[in-house]
Amino acid sequence: MIKGKRIELRPASKGDWRRQVEWRNNPDSARLAAGTDAPLYSNVTIEEAEVIFDKNVLPDRKVGCLFAIYLTETNEHIGNCDYRSVNLIARSAEVGMMIGNSNARNNGYGTEALTLLIRYLFMELNLLRIQLDTWSGNERALHVYKKCGFQVEGTLRNAEFVNGRYYDQVVMGLLREDVSHVSQD
Repeated sequence: MIKGKRIELRPASKGDWRRQVEWRNNPDSARLAAGTDAPLYSNVTIEEAEVIFDKNVLPDRKVGCLFAIYLTETNEHIGNCDYRSVNLIARSAEVGMMIGNSNARNNGYGTEALTLLIRYLFMELNLLRIQLDTWSGNERALHVYKKCGFQVEGTLRNAEFVNGRYYDQVVMGLLREDVSHVSQD
């Protein structure tokens, strides 16, 4: 478990994954989390989600891990974050995050969760580089990523199709040396 001031990151359980089905089947949450892939990401049953969990999500820290984001005060599961595609030679990984509970958005929980994940990846796993991507219309995510120190490294023009409109895919990266707040408690 990774503890912050207001949240905790816990390795996701099958129960956490079942709760995510509700978020995945919510059109707004699916759009924010998956962009172009929202139609494939959503419309899943609990049974389908459990198969995905058993095949792909069970933690293997060398490959990646899905964390459930819990509010410390209420013990409420509000979202998930993960790291994946770990390259032990290049010391890099990809990350993602979703605040699935719409009532928990715009409260700084995403920023805190991502900061905790960054600190874990740089300090505990000794990674050098973290990257992510999103679509240019996901302004809330872009704000959080920039606030956490990620820099835009590339833009793939019209690579995302969300709600009948094309958006750019934004690729962002963060190097360990770019983050001054990583070693803080």
